[in-house]
Amino acid sequence: MILKYFYDSRLAQASYMVGCAQTGEALVIDPARDITPYLDAARAEDLRITHVTETHIHADFVSGVRELAAATGAKLYLSDMGDADWKYAFADSDTVLLHDGDSWMVGNICIEALHTPGHTPEHLCFQITDTAGANKPMGIFTGDCLFVGTVGRPDLLEEAAGIANTKEPGARQQFQNMQRLKTLPDYLQIWPGHGAGSACGKGLGAIPSTTLGYEKLFNPAFQFTDETEFVHWLLDGQPEAPRYFGQMKRVNKIGPALLKEINAPQHLPPVALPLLLKDALIIDTRPTEAFAQQHAPGTINIPTTSNNASTWAGWYVDFNKPTYFIAEETEVPEVVNMLRAIGVDNLPGYFTPDAVNGYTGKITTIMPLAAADLMQSGAYLLDVRWMDEYQTDHIPGAHHIPLGHIPTRIAELPTETPLIVQCGGGVRSQVVASLLQRRGFTNILNLSGGIDAWKRAGLPIEFN
Repeated sequence: MILKYFYDSRLAQASYMVGCAQTGEALVIDPARDITPYLDAARAEDLRITHVTETHIHADFVSGVRELAAATGAKLYLSDMGDADWKYAFADSDTVLLHDGDSWMVGNICIEALHTPGHTPEHLCFQITDTAGANKPMGIFTGDCLFVGTVGRPDLLEEAAGIANTKEPGARQQFQNMQRLKTLPDYLQIWPGHGAGSACGKGLGAIPSTTLGYEKLFNPAFQFTDETEFVHWLLDGQPEAPRYFGQMKRVNKIGPALLKEINAPQHLPPVALPLLLKDALIIDTRPTEAFAQQHAPGTINIPTTSNNASTWAGWYVDFNKPTYFIAEETEVPEVVNMLRAIGVDNLPGYFTPDAVNGYTGKITTIMPLAAADLMQSGAYLLDVRWMDEYQTDHIPGAHHIPLGHIPTRIAELPTETPLIVQCGGGVRSQVVASLLQRRGFTNILNLSGGIDAWKRAGLPIEFN
């Protein structure tokens, strides 16, 4: 058996290829929209991608199952569990619809579907057995049911898709999943769908895989015997659900457009920039230092150097309107992939950095000691970190609004006093500072180095 692991660090998303060396057949599980890595890996291993599946209708990225099946002729295997709201609209007569206990062969490898609702109603895990040398399973691809150190959140249907009264029933289903997994052998390897940094759960571990026995010992989800206590634990403290998650659910249920059907963005001349600045969203992907020194006011700085760039963009884009961007010519393919990974397909054009020549936009940074003095004089400190970060510790007097909630809570911010924006290290705060500039704020300062620099300066911190 051949097992290949793929990981998108921007989305903390894992996908897998399982191949049979004897027959040359391969299955890809939870593919991303950019299918190049799977095609390259199959060629390198002398495999044919003959089967494609996914654990559930994803909320955090555009699925690549349709793209990969179209490119390779592979058979699609998709969940038919859950209610009518969570059936795949693009499944056709050639699609194999899966139910709990269904199995199929990929060469000598047996794949068995386990229905594990909770994260989503249709969620499946896939247990694999290499029948060429064993009659018992080796491991389970657990998708968003079980992660390293935690389990998948059950509240996304309610928080992102707007389906009321689903998070508590989902949490109870996750409890039942844990009881089912407890009965399985400890030696089973666990290959999860996400790693640390994903918004699909809280407290995800950073290592790529684990064993069921280890999780039984140390994963908090396995320590509960009371269902109600488990539900309270699971629903408490989940990270903010990015705004674009609801859009991803719709796209992945209906079926994303094939990439060959989407027009490539065109290189636009600098004279077009001022014409678009007033109404269009223009993302400047240059590093924070370059943007702070010079940019076109009205553009939003989301540097591609950050692993979280896709998620930040997903908070701010309007999927009903075109999005433009500024990037070096050599980085355009990366930016396009980054945005298309979260369904931003309406990309009519882009600018290269020379388009900002002549503009005088700046983001002024302020050092921690100077920020502390300015706060004493009445400056407003805006902490844009996530809730769990703020609850761990924060600067005394800070006003907390997470990065993704700024557009809907912007009326809470003062316009007359200096506004210092602060995050963990100074990048997210610049993203927000550029958004505030776009909304007409003028007296904005970015706390250099964020709360990390504040601590290094020996300034006071409050702990919850």
